[in-house]
Amino acid sequence: MTSGRAVVLGASHAGAQLSAALRSSGWTGEIVLIGDEPHLPYHRPPMSKTYLADAVGIDDLLIRGPEFYATKGIEFRRARAERIDRDAKRVVLDDGEAVAYDRLALCLGASPVRLSIPGAELSGVHYLRTAEDVEAIRADVPGSSRAVIVGGGYIGLETAASLRKLGLDVTVVEAADRVLKRVTAPQVADFYRRIHEAEGVRVRTDAAVVAFDGDASGDGTERVRAVRLGDGETIPADLVVVGIGVRPNVAPAIDAGLDVDDGIVVDAQGRTNDPDITAAGDCVTYHDTRYGKVRLESVPSAGEQAKVAAATMCGKPATISALPWFWSDQYDLKLQIAGLNTGYDRVVLRGDPTSDREFACFYLRDGELIAADCVNRPQEFMFAKRVLSQGLPVDPEQLADLSVPVADLLDAAKKKASLAST
Repeated sequence: MTSGRAVVLGASHAGAQLSAALRSSGWTGEIVLIGDEPHLPYHRPPMSKTYLADAVGIDDLLIRGPEFYATKGIEFRRARAERIDRDAKRVVLDDGEAVAYDRLALCLGASPVRLSIPGAELSGVHYLRTAEDVEAIRADVPGSSRAVIVGGGYIGLETAASLRKLGLDVTVVEAADRVLKRVTAPQVADFYRRIHEAEGVRVRTDAAVVAFDGDASGDGTERVRAVRLGDGETIPADLVVVGIGVRPNVAPAIDAGLDVDDGIVVDAQGRTNDPDITAAGDCVTYHDTRYGKVRLESVPSAGEQAKVAAATMCGKPATISALPWFWSDQYDLKLQIAGLNTGYDRVVLRGDPTSDREFACFYLRDGELIAADCVNRPQEFMFAKRVLSQGLPVDPEQLADLSVPVADLLDAAKKKASLAST
């Protein structure tokens, strides 16, 4: 089908890409993109970086300008979906309107995990996901000198770097015994702790936040003044940003009776268990041929899933197959991540993360490369993507040898694969 009305629910990265991909895949009918934010779809990675630092405006971050949607005949509607009526094939919005669909795509994204502790609702306690979240944080910066970041993942560390650049005294509080514990090897975590501490950030690990303490502020609200830890210590704070992860937005899918398992379950073509409904982006769970069941919080993955789902909606099924990859910018450091390191049993370092500001960390399982973290090492990142995409074998000793050029590493992997196939 390439006619009728296609409704894309969620003005996320995936929603923006899917609505555009529908046109390029041959959809000739109506396309309605529904989002509940006051902006057209925008790039979210800069939220904790350049947008928080007030280096760019929201118009600079739009994925596509308003003229694109007008030219392509894509209607953008600001509303929140209340429910999906699969029997009547319509989406009921919070303004009471019901939008009928022939094909529906769910690009619902994810929302920050919120703390349920005393003081969680105090003024000055923030989460960071949307442009409005960042604008609220920026509005608090001029009156603040001490910031506490709850959570030592990528969002927390990126936010810490941005607030340090704005001149705030920053403390990162992490409940685990190291930062980035869920996503990196200890060597990478130790590197980032070293860098942040060198930049003046205090990092507290093994520290559980149990409450936020506040007092009356000049505007009549109760404002955060300290972060209380489980051991009784309090850390003074004028501003708190909580970054402890996100959860996929799946409530509309559950209510509609779609299969959900951490995210909305889709097949390799982006289809849910309803043949007229696809899904893409952070809200989606699918089976990856390399890594098994995954839910990826990744802009590149959201874009690829969206293109596949759009092709499926147009009757031209493609397959989700691209290698997952990610990035993080902190200070002058660009971390590029290829693959997923789940289940690694060996780490090979190329460079010295205890003294350098550039290195690569290769993750192996049973001698096979499964992922790589590359800090200011773009050549190693591209090498890892090629090896992982093509399933090439590697020599761990050569990976660690800086005297062996990256181009030679790739040539050796290709030759090894060729010999293995003969």
